[in-house]
Amino acid sequence: MEIVQRWWQAVLAGFGEAEPLVLTPLPVLGLLALCVGLTVPRASWRIFGLYVTFVHELGHAFAALVTGRFVHGLKIRLDHSGEMVSSGKPGFSAVFSGFWGYPAPAVVGLALVASTYFGHASAALSVGALVLLVSLLFLRNWAGIAIALASALCAQLLVVFTPPAATSWVVLGLGLMLLVGGLRDLFKVIGVHTRRRELIASSDAYLLGQRSWLPAWFWLLGFILVVGSSVALSGWLLTLMMG
Repeated sequence: MEIVQRWWQAVLAGFGEAEPLVLTPLPVLGLLALCVGLTVPRASWRIFGLYVTFVHELGHAFAALVTGRFVHGLKIRLDHSGEMVSSGKPGFSAVFSGFWGYPAPAVVGLALVASTYFGHASAALSVGALVLLVSLLFLRNWAGIAIALASALCAQLLVVFTPPAATSWVVLGLGLMLLVGGLRDLFKVIGVHTRRRELIASSDAYLLGQRSWLPAWFWLLGFILVVGSSVALSGWLLTLMMG
């Protein structure tokens, strides 16, 4: 019980406003190199890519919920594929929820970078920890549950044990890793449409093209626009933090 109370107090404490992060170029370059080193090599991507897939599927689920759809469950597989099953009226809500998968990691990454700029990194960490706990209710396969439990456990440990002075750096690092991961997945889906068309039936852009009167390339451009804008805005915020 004491552990739960300590965790809850740490979550609540995270909602207090902190000082915005002030950066210098060298530490930022070092952090970027670390993020790229953890997200680009195939060996480390096998692990971190599962978390990016998790955020991808949560993007589908959140978009479904805000448009009034009922989310039946999420599945995340060890091959980095996933599935979100929802029901509701066909049309806008189905297309809207189908779109917000690939952009989700980059958008969340931008939100984390922005939270460090505006002095809300601790709140972002607390919110993220709570969201990951709630997401456990929607998982419907053992691999997905294991991935969600590991992600939720890491989030809770970060909330409880990250020193206040380091919180902004941790949140900034997570944001940058999600941005790089979102870019990597974007290039992957573009590659499916240009070089590996035997896999096209698994592409969200292809599925959106089947559900709407707009072609797959339109949805690919939408992914590129949102992910690219998230990366560009994050870069702009980094330059502002470096003065």
